[in-house]
Amino acid sequence: MEIDEEKQPTQEESPAEQPAEAESAPNAEAEAQPPADEAADALKQAQDKAEEYLDMAQRLQAEFENYRRRTKATRAEAYEDGAREFIKQLLPVLDNLERAVQQESPDEALLTGVRLVYKQLTETLEKRGVTVIERNGEKFDPNLENAVMQGDSSEGEPGTVCAVLQKGYKMGDFVLRHAMVKVVAE
Repeated sequence: MEIDEEKQPTQEESPAEQPAEAESAPNAEAEAQPPADEAADALKQAQDKAEEYLDMAQRLQAEFENYRRRTKATRAEAYEDGAREFIKQLLPVLDNLERAVQQESPDEALLTGVRLVYKQLTETLEKRGVTVIERNGEKFDPNLENAVMQGDSSEGEPGTVCAVLQKGYKMGDFVLRHAMVKVVAE
């Protein structure tokens, strides 16, 4: 059996003088594997960070959903505002077509054509939710009508609409144009 002379300490070498490799090997193993408490702390920190990031991502996702809903509602509201403004501009055209339909004309074909256009326009506005404010004989409502004339008691009950001078229109709950009416004096 042969003994490796390099690995065996000689009498000349004291244990303190032995190579540093022998002492550092157990310490290196201890440093490479942190104690259980340090590992648990690191795991806990990593889990806390993961929960924080998950919470942050969920909040961001919820904020984005709220933003999408608000944007969609704003877009729909802007669309409806635009539609109401356009319809307001069409109402004088509708008034003129109604006047033309009420006139007698020797040209029956022309009158028939105007009636068809008037009918088509009124049907289109009805599909869009536009309705005529019909208040003749009802109590005057300043939210729906503008009183431009005053009638006497022979025309109806005091405070009621006795004549509609210009039709009013509304779209849903929104008044596009107030009706111009004659109201019986109180």
